[in-house]
Parts: sequence; structure tokens; C-alpha cells
Amino acid sequence: MSAVRLHLVPVRSREAKDFVGAWHRHHPPPAGQIFTVGAADEPGTLRAVAIVGRPVARHLDDGTILEVTRTASDAARNANSLLYGASWRAAKALGYQRLITSTQTGESGASLCGADGT
Repeated sequence: MSAVRLHLVPVRSREAKDFVGAWHRHHPPPAGQIFTVGAADEPGTLRAVAIVGRPVARHLDDGTILEVTRTASDAARNANSLLYGASWRAAKALGYQRLITSTQTGESGASLCGADGT
């Protein structure tokens, strides 16, 4: 599989939720969000989305933290890393101090390591 060049695109809430519904392996779209972001290929086809919202854990919901509550992709290489980095930059720009997420047991977390959130 050759690498596809991806770029960030704005994605409306409904489109992001529909994408998650179609492509996420084991979870439905989350109920709410603060913002969404997408990754598209050069022709403009949406290849991945990230949904960012309030932290799921109530004790973390102090107004300074956001959580990437869902990402989904069609297996486009490096799409999740691109989205995690963009999500952190957007959260920082909005004044948030932390961005968290979680992975399931058995997931490597490689996309988090590859995210350049600086």
C-alpha cells in the first residue's frame, strides 16, 4: 500500500459521526463534542476523522482538559497521527491545558507517538 498524502479539512459534526459509524471497529459515535477535524487525500476524499469533547471521566472535567473521544479512519497511513497533532494544536489555541485520550488493551498507541502536537 503506497502512502497517501493527507491534509487537514474541516468536518461538520454529522459528517464526522457518520464516518465513525461507518469505519470505527468497536464503538459508536460519541454523544457530544467540542470540535471535529478531518483528514482528506489530494482529491478531497475524507479518509479519517477525530472527535474532541469533554473528558468522559467526570473527575477530569475541570474546564481545562479536552479528550479525543473518537478517531476513525479507512486505514490511511498516518491519518490518526495527523489528527491527534491537529487536535492538540486546536485545543491549545482554544485555551485548554491538556488533551487526553485512551487506547484499548492490545492497541500499540503508535499514532499517539507519531503525533507532532508542538
